[in-house]
Amino acid sequence: MTRDFKFNPEKASALLQLLAHPARFRVLELITEKEWDVSSLAAAVGLKQSALSQHLKKLRNAKLVETRRDRQTVMYFCREEAVGKILNTLHPIAHLQGKRRRRN
Repeated sequence: MTRDFKFNPEKASALLQLLAHPARFRVLELITEKEWDVSSLAAAVGLKQSALSQHLKKLRNAKLVETRRDRQTVMYFCREEAVGKILNTLHPIAHLQGKRRRRN
């Protein structure tokens, strides 16, 4: 069974704006690989926990990040396969930025 999705440029634009912040992009890269607690994630991203919490809130509101509680610790993760596909698509494009293409 195939699904017919109508492309919504407004929603796509909002998603790209959300991903445009380097810290949020890095957070998504990390949490698509494994679950993270906020302290470890803050250290890996290089942000204070309070700043990271603001980014995580935006990602949770966009339904890109999920949480689960492990006793007193909140674990952050992303199960959305589409997020990984977006990141994988953007990596080679981002790598090319700033490099000049040779013309034949």
